[in-house]
Amino acid sequence: MARVELIMPKLGESVMEATILSWEKSVGDKIEMDENVVVIATDKVDTEVPSPVEGILAEILYPDGETVAIGTAIAIIETEASEAGVQASPAVAEVPAAEKQAAPQKQSQAQAKAVVNDFSESNRFYSPLVKSMAKEEGISLGEMEAIAGSGLNGRVTKKDMLAYIQQRGQQPAPQVTAPAPNKPQKTAPVAAKTAAPVAAPQFKAPPVDKSGNHEIIEMDRMRRLIADHMVMSKHVSPHVTSFVEADVTNIVLWRNRIKKQFMERYGQKITFTPIFVEALVKAIQDFPMVNVGVEGTNIIRHKDINIGMAAALPTGNLIVPVIKDADQLNLVGLAKKVNDLAGRARGNKLRPEEIKGGTFTLTNVGTFGNVMGTPIINQPQAAILATGAIRKKPAVLETEAGDVIAIRHMMFLSMSYDHRVVDGMLGGSVLRRVADYLENFDPKREI
Repeated sequence: MARVELIMPKLGESVMEATILSWEKSVGDKIEMDENVVVIATDKVDTEVPSPVEGILAEILYPDGETVAIGTAIAIIETEASEAGVQASPAVAEVPAAEKQAAPQKQSQAQAKAVVNDFSESNRFYSPLVKSMAKEEGISLGEMEAIAGSGLNGRVTKKDMLAYIQQRGQQPAPQVTAPAPNKPQKTAPVAAKTAAPVAAPQFKAPPVDKSGNHEIIEMDRMRRLIADHMVMSKHVSPHVTSFVEADVTNIVLWRNRIKKQFMERYGQKITFTPIFVEALVKAIQDFPMVNVGVEGTNIIRHKDINIGMAAALPTGNLIVPVIKDADQLNLVGLAKKVNDLAGRARGNKLRPEEIKGGTFTLTNVGTFGNVMGTPIINQPQAAILATGAIRKKPAVLETEAGDVIAIRHMMFLSMSYDHRVVDGMLGGSVLRRVADYLENFDPKREI
């Protein structure tokens, strides 16, 4: 019998690991080709992994709840084929091979110092593979904390470790010149440029007082992912939030007039969200440097405009499906896409590719009656727009006969942006432009 490895599949460019939720088959079970063997989770979406061959499940290499790096064998399937030895699943066999091509030559184990790290003292997650590499290369916990992770929620991946090991191996030892005898130094010595990087300070949350009456609720998997992602975002990006108030009376009146006709013609509800997305897309086209990401000292300007729309789930958790190429959809197309993604998000039926690739995010805090918010950037994007509740308010209007006070439908808009690459002028201009498009909405527009 031949033995075939079932490999943890790669589900996206930025996804470096996944968590095993449950095995659908037990050791000894017969498996058909393309039959689902295991359910895995990656960044809020559950995905079934099918078998690449027909055979018997011989071994399960990782139990439920284990987080495994992409390209790692998670099970062994025995087939009736006559080939000997262990073969990789053909679906992803090229992943580790590509990594081997790009991997630099490791230092010899004789040169590496034995370092024992207590990873329980760190707030970061390190996979068993990363911990093993740190031990083999003699990398201390302090050095590990200073490595910028490119994995999910800023986690350090095998690729990050290989790059750091290569850089570390090429780095010459710092040379310090001793001061001349009997000649005191007048100024403090300058640190060598080749000194090891200083780890960023790590803070632990203070303990919660549990002396009174309380209930302990363990976070579910999705809430843990959200928590990690939010903390990582605040750590990575210096957040700045700007606010404007917009008169959206024309939009409210137009929607009230056509929503019944819209439903009859297209079989879809017309909400405010596709209108907000349309205005946001136009503003991004006017200011394309807000549609960016940051990679080291490089700014990645996205030519595609993919709008993530934050959606609240019945569990209270949050998910962000993505409207791909939003600039190529008209208002009807945006309405259909918004309704489809929101509906399937609530039913946990989104596909993995539908929550990745976003370049800018929109969140509607007005859904919960909030007038404004200070949203956290959805990494690795550079900005996020929040729309508040629409409320009737007295407002000053300029008319030919003079200023008058009228009852108008008003809404606050807020935008948080990464101050590393988006300055106040750009961020404020984008936000003001979105408000301008909303205020200048044509109330006579045809659908």
